[in-house]
Amino acid sequence: MKKITYIAFAITIIASACGNNDTPSPDVPNTGNEAPPPVIPFSVVNKLPHDTTYFTEGLEFHNGQLLESSGGNDDGSPYPSEFGVVNRETGKVVTKAKLDKSKHFGEGITVFKDKLYQLTWQSGAGFVYDVNTFKLIKEFKLPTREGWGLTHDSASLIMSDGTSNLYFLDPDSLRVKYTVNVIHNGSPVGNINELEYVNGVIYANKWGDTNILKIDPVSGKILGQLDLSNLDKEAKAVYPGAAELNGIAYDSTTGKLYVTGKKWPFLYEIKIQ
Repeated sequence: MKKITYIAFAITIIASACGNNDTPSPDVPNTGNEAPPPVIPFSVVNKLPHDTTYFTEGLEFHNGQLLESSGGNDDGSPYPSEFGVVNRETGKVVTKAKLDKSKHFGEGITVFKDKLYQLTWQSGAGFVYDVNTFKLIKEFKLPTREGWGLTHDSASLIMSDGTSNLYFLDPDSLRVKYTVNVIHNGSPVGNINELEYVNGVIYANKWGDTNILKIDPVSGKILGQLDLSNLDKEAKAVYPGAAELNGIAYDSTTGKLYVTGKKWPFLYEIKIQ
C-alpha cells in the first residue's frame, strides 16, 4: 500500500483492499428484500491495548498465547508483513517471522497440530512453520489467486479468498478437498475475510462490515451475526486512523472470543450470550 503521503495512502486503502489491499468481491446480490441474519447477543468482558501499527490480518490462540499477523508491502506502507506473539499487557507483538515485503503481503494464520500456516495476499504463496520454533518448513502455492482468512477444523485447513467461497484444504498436501459457498437466503455472501472455527461453526469477518458472521461449515448458511458497530465506533473515535474490523481468536480455556481491527487501539474480549 502506498504511503508516500497521507492522501495517497488513503486512496490506496479505498481502491485496493480487504481493508488490507484485498480486492472486494462483486458477487453479493443486494435486492434489499432479504431479512438480515439474526443478531447474536454478546457482552464485552475486557478491553486490552492493541498495536495501532499492526494492519491485522489474522488472530489465533495457541497454548495460551495470542498470535497475530499483519500485512504490508514494500511501496511505502509502514505496516509490517509478519506474525508474532501478542503481549496482552502492552498490545505489542513480539515478532516471530517476517516476510519479504517486496514479494509478500501477509494475510491469515492458523495453527494445526504442530504447524503454523500463513497466507499471503496476491503473491500466490503460503508458508508453513514449526509452531514451537517458528522456523520455516516450506513454502507452498495457494489454490486461489488471493489468500485472505485462515482457520481449521479437526481435519482440514479452511481458507477464504475474498469471495463467497470457503476452501477446505488437506493440511499435508495443501490441495483443496472441497469448497463451501457462504449464502444467505439463497444468495452468495462475498468478501469473507478472517475466519475462526469454534465448536462446529465458523465465525467470519466480512470486509467492510462491522458484523461478524456465524456460518454453518456444511451448508454455508449464515446462522446469525454479532453486531460490533459500537466497538468499531469506539475504536475509530479513540484512534481516527483505525480501519476495518478484522481479527477473531477463540480461547477454548475461557470460552471467550478476542476481536479487533486493522490499526485498532483496542483488543476486545467478548462472551457470546
